Amino acid sequence: MDKGIRLTKIWFDVDIVELRVEVSDGSSVFANEVYVAHATLDETASDLERFREHVHGGLYNLRFGEFGPEYANGAFQARFHFLQPGRLYVTCQQESDFVEFGKKKVASCATMFIESEPILLDHFITELKGLATGKLEHAILEGVHRQL
Repeated sequence: MDKGIRLTKIWFDVDIVELRVEVSDGSSVFANEVYVAHATLDETASDLERFREHVHGGLYNLRFGEFGPEYANGAFQARFHFLQPGRLYVTCQQESDFVEFGKKKVASCATMFIESEPILLDHFITELKGLATGKLEHAILEGVHRQL
């Protein structure tokens, strides 16, 4: 997988969508599944459109699912930050579903860091809207490689 975030619809009913979330920092990849209400996908696209207008120091926190063993499936959290004009920084935290491991329940987890750009965020927002309406099966926020 290329550097970035990929959301793929794997199942849905009238209330929720199950998404596969894949994040790659260019070296490592972590994937998990999360449950999201249909309305949450719409709200997220709208929130990201508003956030997009704050390219000078804007912050946005996205969360799908919930962290912890008492919740079904996994969780995904991303903190979007325009630290400098033209560059979007995204810190992603993921947790898998909890499973029995010996005498305890455990979940795999990862924190990844993605750099992107405003135009790539625009594409992601458009694809997220398509995911929410059922016209698309995935939404991708492409990452960029660090410029030296």
